[in-house]
Amino acid sequence: MTTQRDLDMVHLRLILVSGKTEDFTFSPNDSATDIAKHVFDNWPARWKEERVSSPSILRLIFQGRFLHGNVTLGALKLPPGRTTVMHLVARETLPEPNSHGQRNREKTTESNCCLLL
Repeated sequence: MTTQRDLDMVHLRLILVSGKTEDFTFSPNDSATDIAKHVFDNWPARWKEERVSSPSILRLIFQGRFLHGNVTLGALKLPPGRTTVMHLVARETLPEPNSHGQRNREKTTESNCCLLL
């Protein structure tokens, strides 16, 4: 039986670089840091080979972007009651939040393409 609380929760399917997946359920108020800590503390047995030394190096990627620690699931407007897929990677540092966008604004008409023959 599905309760209203279940419908309000955010279901995440986390994918490791190895391709292994695991489903977790979180509150929309949970941040990326909260999620990393929960996953670290409840590391799935079948992810044994991918175990990391600290939750502080676990990073979430959603729609091609790293989520910084204080970003909540609610802020991402994820659909409650449905499963959302995110990647989980081990990485010591993150790029600055707007570094990609800044790089795009600074582009000139020069091309950085190469042609392989």
